Amino acid sequence: MTTVGFVGLGNIGKPMALRLAASDLDLVVFDVAPGPVDELVAASAKAAASVAELAAAADVVCVMVRDDDQVRDVLGQVLGVAGDRQTVVIHSTVAPTTPAELEDTAARHGIKVVDAPVSGGPMGAAEGTLAIMVGGSEEAYAAARPALEAMGSKVVHAGPIGSGTRMKLARNLLHFVAFTAATEAQRLAEASGLDVKVLGEVVRHTDAITGGPGAIMWRDTAAPIAPDDFWHGVFTHVADLGEKDLRFATALADELGVDVPLADLALLRLREGLGL
Repeated sequence: MTTVGFVGLGNIGKPMALRLAASDLDLVVFDVAPGPVDELVAASAKAAASVAELAAAADVVCVMVRDDDQVRDVLGQVLGVAGDRQTVVIHSTVAPTTPAELEDTAARHGIKVVDAPVSGGPMGAAEGTLAIMVGGSEEAYAAARPALEAMGSKVVHAGPIGSGTRMKLARNLLHFVAFTAATEAQRLAEASGLDVKVLGEVVRHTDAITGGPGAIMWRDTAAPIAPDDFWHGVFTHVADLGEKDLRFATALADELGVDVPLADLALLRLREGLGL
């Protein structure tokens, strides 16, 4: 049976580890805070007194710590402990170059590494519905896969090392640009005398139906669309509607003195961005 070690029982790490504890995998955990460790022990995990002790017991080591420096520190404590049977899974969102650097370091000790950042937040972690984006060799991915599938309902092997991190950064670019656009919409609604909270309810309701920004992400390329392509007609319709509504919205914003730079930029770039 595969033994999984989990380092970092924070806001997302703890519910991820609890999903592992509920699976048929053996689990050993470590965190500097005793409270989350006690909770995992109550859920059937074993506690390690150090990262090195955890590494000595684990076939797969999952790392969900704060930043690149902490990831490097954990990996440094893992190396040389368990020999070449081990795979280290980096769940933390790190710089794009960090996974390949970690893989090079670990390879000198015979250890495999995958980068496997997650999307879905604490709720997805608790429900086991995370999307997990994985970069690494086929061998390393195969070793990590049982643990990953215990924690996420959408596990994607994105490509070689670093691919998971690059996919997570692309996903989060959309996430936080959309958040910024939402703040423009809130300001426009508020200046129009509308209930901003109710607007949020409408947005969440309709995004659940339409898919939100992901509703346009069906093509396998971002290249321009040929006129005889099926998607040319679909996205022409999207662009026509979008430009009409963006013109109305930006005109309203000008009238009310609300600054909406992302909406102005969207009006300029929507059609080209869709591939038209």
